[in-house]
Amino acid sequence: MKLKSTFFFFTLCITLSLLLTSLKAAERNIIFVITDDESPTLGCYGDKSARTPNIDAIAADGAVFLNAFATTASCAASRSVVMSGLHNHRNGMYGHQHGFHKFASWHNVVSLSLPRVLANEGYRTAQIGKYHVAPEEVYHYESYIKGNGRNALSMANAAKDFITDKSDDRPFFLYFATADPHRGGGTDETSKQTLKPNLFGNKPNRGAQEGVEEEFYKPSEVTIPHFLPDTIETREELAQYYQSIARIDKGIGRLVEILKESGLYDKTLIVFTADHGMAFAGGKTTVYEGGLRVPFVVRNPYEEKRGLKLKGMISHIDITPSLLDFAGGLDPKSNGPKKWIDPNKYWKDKPYAAKENRGPRKEKFDSYHGKSWIPILGKPNAEHWDTIFASHTFHEIQMYYPMRVVRDKKYKLIWNIAHGLPYPFASDLWAASSWQAQFQQSLDAPYGQKTVGQYINRPKFELYDMEKDPNESNNLASDPAHAKTLDEYQQKIKAFQKKFDDPWIMKWDYE
Repeated sequence: MKLKSTFFFFTLCITLSLLLTSLKAAERNIIFVITDDESPTLGCYGDKSARTPNIDAIAADGAVFLNAFATTASCAASRSVVMSGLHNHRNGMYGHQHGFHKFASWHNVVSLSLPRVLANEGYRTAQIGKYHVAPEEVYHYESYIKGNGRNALSMANAAKDFITDKSDDRPFFLYFATADPHRGGGTDETSKQTLKPNLFGNKPNRGAQEGVEEEFYKPSEVTIPHFLPDTIETREELAQYYQSIARIDKGIGRLVEILKESGLYDKTLIVFTADHGMAFAGGKTTVYEGGLRVPFVVRNPYEEKRGLKLKGMISHIDITPSLLDFAGGLDPKSNGPKKWIDPNKYWKDKPYAAKENRGPRKEKFDSYHGKSWIPILGKPNAEHWDTIFASHTFHEIQMYYPMRVVRDKKYKLIWNIAHGLPYPFASDLWAASSWQAQFQQSLDAPYGQKTVGQYINRPKFELYDMEKDPNESNNLASDPAHAKTLDEYQQKIKAFQKKFDDPWIMKWDYE
């Protein structure tokens, strides 16, 4: 009897301790996960090849956006959009930030940047993994946590102290950015093919990242996207790609464990997305569906309706205003921060930036291009945008190929502004075995819905009927029957360019 009483008392103490911990934990925390070069290749999107049970579980307890789009399929440019709520041509980061590329956002974006506005709302902020934006003072986090971007499990463990810090009673914002499933790490020399597949960050010879039980794939098991050719080279690369994604999922599972152990799971918004589509020709760096469509999973613990598939079209420009809205800091009248800080006053006493070109003079940087999706998380049939606008100019600095896009549920128009030039390749995509296997055959060799030659040499306009032709296989731009539609959507592009102050709008008149 004494033993039972002792056990009951011990259990009661543990329960009370956990309850008190949960009650003391800050409300409305945010974990934002962004992966590197990932399409919606997850189980919750119906991909039967994907082994992503942890992300799927978040989706089942939250919402999946079926129509989520990046604004540009280039790493740094896209991340600047994610962290500013502005199209990249307006925030100033036209392409890659690192190395000799040296693109950076305007200094005056400081008044809208995600970590800055959340800090102004009383959040403690931290970043782990891939950063890839500039200037640092514009996109400044209070803490920078070191972590192996190729091992989301170790990243989660590295972030544990920040998540569970009881010495600071502010809510937290964690920007969790994996390097997976970006290409890298060399090639798989065990392949029997002449052209070896990239490892996508996986260890060679079926090795494993520390602490990770890796998921290995056979080339015969993978799903072939519509924009890729069904070849052994493509299948071998996709097998590596899917393994890298499975490793991300294990890290997400660990993040959820940490939240639950700390009594924070039901007080934390979790958002999962990617900077843009997969790193294959036809995906990354393009404005085709393979480049712009991204996974987007949200679990809002304060939303009663769960397990929903949302049909509304959302864009990466919506992320910053949405997270700020969740934090209670979005001004519905200005669509900017309630606690907006005038960038001219911010930089006035900082001589290293005070006299620089901090941004277009007519731009106040007090309002977002995007809008919050928080109000529609429980509404599967709710609309968000009726038309999506995309703006791509550079990837690497030598890859000048500006494209502007409008897309609604019926049509999609691509304006290839530099259509007289051959389409430029990112160095890793050019070297990809999945591309080279077809390129080395001939310009007439098939590549997804196109030939190799059609992929490289593009027309001025590409018009697709997205209801009848979701795979973008039949360009209607030169069809006289669609001349009126072509003109209508050209006017839509011009209108978006004018609305968002796109410098490339002059190309309508000067080229």
